[in-house]
Amino acid sequence: MPRHKGDHDARRRDVSGAVWRVLAAHGFGGLTLRAVATEMGATTGLLTHYFPNKKALVAHALTLLDERRAARPGHAGPDGLAALRATLLDILPRTPQAAADNRIWVSSWDAALADPDLAAGHAARYARARERIRHQVRTAQRLGELPPADPDGVAATIQSFALGLIVQALFSPEEFPPERQTRLLDDFLATLAVEGR
Repeated sequence: MPRHKGDHDARRRDVSGAVWRVLAAHGFGGLTLRAVATEMGATTGLLTHYFPNKKALVAHALTLLDERRAARPGHAGPDGLAALRATLLDILPRTPQAAADNRIWVSSWDAALADPDLAAGHAARYARARERIRHQVRTAQRLGELPPADPDGVAATIQSFALGLIVQALFSPEEFPPERQTRLLDDFLATLAVEGR
């Protein structure tokens, strides 16, 4: 009996779910065809029908992470500094789910640094994130909430701060609980804001 596209799509969703569970439990270091097959209760032969090698599996895992982040609800409300703050709060590991997503993301850096194609994908993702930040910076500058300065440089500084805070919070969650992450972000944004508004 021939397979239907719906069967293929359903099986691919099953594979994606198993990939995510392996990532959540073991990070990118533990992401192997065998681990995903075991998680599914399937053979590696079945899995290679969807992913011929680990590189394809890792690329799919990164796509899943992007899709999960994109599926989170957006922040309606004011533009400018408030929107920038909401964007940054959303990416910090302040909830168990955000911490798990960030653990997976940070653990992917090793694989990406060792593979030019994955590295290019990461560079493109960071560039897109900087562009979103840059847009919010420009809006905040237009509203007088941030002083006139090179928006590219400001966006790169903001992204670097956020990534550094993420890493510290992942390695020392007791020292960087959600409340402290929020306070550090607010203090950082205050240093960027126009004095005496």
